Amino acid sequence: QVQVTESGGDSVQAGGSLRLFCIVSGTEDRVRGVGWFRQAPGKEREGVAAIWSIGGTTFYADSVKGRFTISQDATGNTVSLQMNSLNPEDTAMYYCAAASRAKSRPLLESVYNYWGRGTQVTVSS
Repeated sequence: QVQVTESGGDSVQAGGSLRLFCIVSGTEDRVRGVGWFRQAPGKEREGVAAIWSIGGTTFYADSVKGRFTISQDATGNTVSLQMNSLNPEDTAMYYCAAASRAKSRPLLESVYNYWGRGTQVTVSS
């Protein structure tokens, strides 16, 4: 089994920054990629950013391009999401997910088979 744990959520003012962390542990299944998703109240969960473990290719939703940066450490077990220029529309529960297979369309939920419990990000105006 693979465990996914998020941290770093907080409350910030518009224009501020936050860095989220995702720790992926467990060796029973090889992790090929990690993605960040978010769900705001009353809205569907959406893919925000993703990174493939081999090669480090990154993917971003249009709504966060140029503001968010996803990265991984040398082991690939810790994935960070640096979020800059935050605005109230970024308020959501942020989830990290791990995929055992690299597939096309990496911002789709169906790609991922291991999920964390989420970390709350609140941006006030």
